[in-house]
Amino acid sequence: MINDAVTLLPLSNHSDFMPSTLYAMDRELIAEAVYQGLPEPLKAQYSHIRSSQLMRAKQMRHELDLLPNEQAVFVGQAAIDAYLEMPEEGFYVRSPKSFLGANGLRPDQIGLFEDIVTLMMQHVKNLADKALQQKSLPASTHAVIGRPVNFQGIGGEDSNQQAEAILRLAASRAGFTEVTFLFEPLAAGMDFESTLDSDNTVLVVDVGGGTTDCSVVKMGPSHCNNHDRKQDCLGHSGQRIGGNDLDIALAMTGLMPSFGSDTVMTNGKPMPRAPFWNAVSVNDISAQRDFVSLASRKLVEQLIKEAEHPQLLKRLQIVQKNQMSYQVVRQAEMAKISLSDVDSTSCSLDFIEKDLFVTLTAVQFEQAISDPLAKVEALMKQAMQTATAQAQQQDCALPSSPDIVYVTGGTARSPAIYQKIASVYPAAKVVVGDHFGSVTAGLTRCAQHAFN
Repeated sequence: MINDAVTLLPLSNHSDFMPSTLYAMDRELIAEAVYQGLPEPLKAQYSHIRSSQLMRAKQMRHELDLLPNEQAVFVGQAAIDAYLEMPEEGFYVRSPKSFLGANGLRPDQIGLFEDIVTLMMQHVKNLADKALQQKSLPASTHAVIGRPVNFQGIGGEDSNQQAEAILRLAASRAGFTEVTFLFEPLAAGMDFESTLDSDNTVLVVDVGGGTTDCSVVKMGPSHCNNHDRKQDCLGHSGQRIGGNDLDIALAMTGLMPSFGSDTVMTNGKPMPRAPFWNAVSVNDISAQRDFVSLASRKLVEQLIKEAEHPQLLKRLQIVQKNQMSYQVVRQAEMAKISLSDVDSTSCSLDFIEKDLFVTLTAVQFEQAISDPLAKVEALMKQAMQTATAQAQQQDCALPSSPDIVYVTGGTARSPAIYQKIASVYPAAKVVVGDHFGSVTAGLTRCAQHAFN
């Protein structure tokens, strides 16, 4: 915060933003990378907890013929580059926050997510501290961490507590001595509030990569200086539905037909949908595990024998054998971004088959995402309904429509998504914020109150 204005610290030479991705040449090497980045006082405790993983990491370095200090784990754009170069060999995770709070995780799975989040936090903190040093400022010690209203669609508060515990532990291991949390839509709203010159009821809609979160907040000059904003925050809703789900939906409806999803068997029966959904469900651990399982491989082999168009199913088999699900969905993501500006775009699938291209249109995209967008609309209405009930308890009236709908989150850049959000409350003024930076800016403003 410089002169009452937020300044974002760079996360690369060219950007203030970083893809939320991690790639490791082997998953056992993640614990080793975390250990190397730990503050000295925490290394002994961590090496005791992760002793078996650290031993396996040494063995894996030997098997992969890696030098002792050779980098084997990558974060951000470097992770994407490494994955695209070696998709079938390593361990790749995209948007790990999407997995936090998942039900039924084994202790070893929770430990893996703790390590993944820790490694990413270490990376961000190191970059931030270097930028602070260049400004002759001390290293960061305190953090306000943004979190979705609900990490998962199911699991309730237990899921939220599990996810927050992972984030808190990761922050400690990254070197933060004190942390607090704030709902991401509230953070986005706080930044927007600094621009208001009158009081308003604002519905903040934050459509991110992994989650959509909505908050109804009283904002304006009468509220902005309140240290405790609980009375101003009237309603929240959130679900694990975001840009990743839109990418997956577009991959399923737009790309999977080229892998045989819409074909029939020689007996006239339709092709089963499960293998194709599992192939593109990159934000679902169980689906990805099932897709590469022995049973699934045998199923695809059988489908090839019984398919009217076996050559299409052989493409699915290539995805399965070489673990190329992320590459396929990445093409859908790139198409989604392109379709924000053009009516049609071409997806290159030449990593599957030479000269394989699929054309996708804006109309196809709108049709593909109709179900996810219906869930976004339901979340907006749920937040308003909760806010109305809360206002009644406070003996104050709340209009049936917000004064302003404030839209943020990278996914909301798409015209199809913006139009859907704008149509839910047509009487409200729609304001589009900084799609990527507004949450960070709001968290920065919150930090001034939380730690001063």
